[in-house]
Amino acid sequence: MNYLKTVFTLTAEDETSLQAARDLLADELGNYGYEAFEETPDGQLVGYIQQDNYLESVVNEVIENRLMSDVTIAYSTEEIENQDWNAAWEEEGFEPIIVKNMITIYDARHTDDSTLFSTPVSIGIHATNAFGTGTHETTRMMVETLLELPLNGKCVLDCGCGTGILGIAALKCGAKHVVSYDIDEWSAENTRYNAELNGVGHQMDILHGDVHILTHVEGIFDVIVANINRNILLDDMEHFHNVLAKGGTLAISGFYEEDAPLLLEKAQSLGMNEVRRKTDNNWCTLVFQTACVL
Repeated sequence: MNYLKTVFTLTAEDETSLQAARDLLADELGNYGYEAFEETPDGQLVGYIQQDNYLESVVNEVIENRLMSDVTIAYSTEEIENQDWNAAWEEEGFEPIIVKNMITIYDARHTDDSTLFSTPVSIGIHATNAFGTGTHETTRMMVETLLELPLNGKCVLDCGCGTGILGIAALKCGAKHVVSYDIDEWSAENTRYNAELNGVGHQMDILHGDVHILTHVEGIFDVIVANINRNILLDDMEHFHNVLAKGGTLAISGFYEEDAPLLLEKAQSLGMNEVRRKTDNNWCTLVFQTACVL
């Protein structure tokens, strides 16, 4: 997957306005396909996005319509060499994450003994250029949601699987089978690796592609999980609904609390009702259910 790098140069009279503008710019562009950001020592903001997802018109619209009037922004975008952008973070690793005293998510790159952890379930994640280790609020909330669902014997769809953490967690919580897909080839391969690492590879079908790959998948799903971003969720929710069983559950995250009304409206238009909501540090998770057949 080819990536682009956009370097944003922000100018304002005071540093407080500059930092607020950087944070707001990253928040807004994260809804339009930008996957990662970093700040340079001289105060520039650098964003990374898959080449297929980049639209200059969208960047211009965000800058012109969504930011503070006392901040000026210039930017340039260029293609970058394909590489593992998480390499430095992966080398450093992450501390074990305990979810509701039930699941420990640990760094399999630096720990190879799952018996070290006291929770009923432990999941090793070897992250390679993929999102989903439990360190982010949205991942933790989605794992918590899976723990609260009756998963025994269920079929689960994991949309935008990243490292595969949600599908693996679902299987560890009793699900019968998981189909996972991701538009990023790195992520699909990383999910496959982590599934084998955790002994559930035989229960997972892992596909490379976007939501349209579901036209090649047979059957319907009892539970669908999607930790992506607001705009993709809005575009794809109808596709999710089409493969969701009557009385099935859709859990979504990857967006901010203020975006919840848009997603709720979309779900309701498809006949899905909100049954649960979680928030953490302004991130939000919504859980919907379809009507049962009488």
